Amino acid sequence: MLTQTTTRVLEPSDLDAALAVLDREPVANAFVTSRVQVAGLDPWRLGGEMWGWYEDGMLTSLCYAGANLVPICATPRAVRAFADRARRAGRRCSSIVGPSEATARLWRLLEPNWGPAREVRPHQPLMVADRLPAAIAPDPYVRRIRKDEMETIMPACVAMFTEEVGVSPLAGDGGLLYQARVAELVGSGRSFARVDRDGRVVFKAEIGAATTQACQIQGVWVAPEYRGQGYAAPGMAAVLRYALADVAPLVSLYVNDYNTAARATYRRTGFQEIGAFMSVLF
Repeated sequence: MLTQTTTRVLEPSDLDAALAVLDREPVANAFVTSRVQVAGLDPWRLGGEMWGWYEDGMLTSLCYAGANLVPICATPRAVRAFADRARRAGRRCSSIVGPSEATARLWRLLEPNWGPAREVRPHQPLMVADRLPAAIAPDPYVRRIRKDEMETIMPACVAMFTEEVGVSPLAGDGGLLYQARVAELVGSGRSFARVDRDGRVVFKAEIGAATTQACQIQGVWVAPEYRGQGYAAPGMAAVLRYALADVAPLVSLYVNDYNTAARATYRRTGFQEIGAFMSVLF
């Protein structure tokens, strides 16, 4: 029997209640919602546990605990309960990421035990678009990457990840998990790029998390030798066109606040800031 407030690991039978919480913020929660819609709440399929916080017998907050620790619609009391559980379990994640206020509170509670972090990115604007920009024509050469083009897209993906995160995705397991994720996106038709005549990627991006309500663009990258030549905005407009037509009515992304060039590009292609994420990288 549930006490007035409690936290526990959710079970498959809690799926509807968990989805109801996730649906409260479809854009911010797109990453976790997409996983839950595919895998349910079974930890083996989900790739981690889903912790639930109950108040007066009602599920009000969630926290995904897998490769990432992600607070979801988390109240201050829920964050404290999630931090207590995370401390007892020990750090198993490579990052903490989520809405900035709840993530900052969670990190303050965990830092004495889990710190120091390799890097903390306290303010990453969350941006959303629901239409194509009027002033930017989509790049007609940006297209879906085919399954037989893994050798073409993979070096660009590795370069983007290393540049963005600061470590290579090939470390540890030799890149097997990362290559599988890239292959999954390519196979599902959510990897896009402009490839030059020599077979080199000029621009690339993926539609990562995807639900019926919202999807998230990730991995945006322009090859260094092509930067400053006007490929980013038309490339983003092209990916946005695919996303709106084929995936969801709302398209989101989040970006480091210090990346002023990227933020300007996203604003030019119709994205508006609606909030902020925070990332703690280990």
